[in-house]
Amino acid sequence: MHLPTYKRLMIFTGTANPPLAVEIADHLGMKMGDVEIASFANSESYARFSDSVRGCDAFVIQSICDPVDHHVMQQLIMIDALKRASAKRITAVCPLYPYSRQDRKARGREPITAKLMADMYEAAGCDRMVSVDLHTGQIQGYFDVPFDHLTAVPILVDHFADFLPDDFAIVSPDSGGVRLAEKWVQHINELNDADGQVVFLHKQRRKDARNVSETRMVVGDVKGKVCVIVDDMIDTAGTLTQGVDVLLAAGAQEVYAAATHPILSGPAIDRLKNSQIKELVVTNTLPIPPEKQIDKLLVLSVAPLVAQTIKAVFEEGSVSDLFGGENQP
Repeated sequence: MHLPTYKRLMIFTGTANPPLAVEIADHLGMKMGDVEIASFANSESYARFSDSVRGCDAFVIQSICDPVDHHVMQQLIMIDALKRASAKRITAVCPLYPYSRQDRKARGREPITAKLMADMYEAAGCDRMVSVDLHTGQIQGYFDVPFDHLTAVPILVDHFADFLPDDFAIVSPDSGGVRLAEKWVQHINELNDADGQVVFLHKQRRKDARNVSETRMVVGDVKGKVCVIVDDMIDTAGTLTQGVDVLLAAGAQEVYAAATHPILSGPAIDRLKNSQIKELVVTNTLPIPPEKQIDKLLVLSVAPLVAQTIKAVFEEGSVSDLFGGENQP
């Protein structure tokens, strides 16, 4: 009797963002695995893998975008099907981790839904999780399986390093994002031998409404400077566009923005169109429909980043080495 010593890598995608998954597979020189995905008349999801997955190292890519619950459930069902078909290891690749903003109890009787998501992925059969730029690093601790936390910051920084002047300001939309802003300044200062500064906006969220905040003032000097507002995600763009107005009123020369995840829900596109922002740079962790692809929006690809990570995981290499350890929060 001879036992096989080789490993087999297979990549699958849900219906949320197939172009990103195909681009990742292309970087690996592979083809997407064939999976039948359908919905019953009552909207329940169904998935069946067309080829044998026994003993394979399976990666299930799903960008958790609107409708969020549907795409989460679809990925969980695919993971369950792989487990029951005897896949050796199953890795969920969620460029945007679902429910990441519900990571703690801010008030009484609230859920910690980010932890619930972790429990559901593990119960479905997930052996490993891969995500990009978590809203908060503590989410990794919700899992009892390995969690690879990637960062798109180097991709975004390289774009801005090409044209920012020596005297610039990286702006955090609130005090909690100062550490991210410091990383940006450190990178650009090293690349350009510049003298950038960290600034943050004083923001207050309303407790009587979701996704509503008020930007009140700038903490730091932005007079005559080119500013870049940096965040992990852009949802309704209310905080961003308010921040642009406050910075310009404080004397900023012009304002750019960058974020990893372009959720762009509700009034976001109209707000961006009508704002004085020079450019918003995002990545393709989430799909952006044609009607939301405006001139002020530039999309960079994270496919090479995710492909390198999948290769490292499959070959049992170090993921942290790909980022010089900077993927840790």
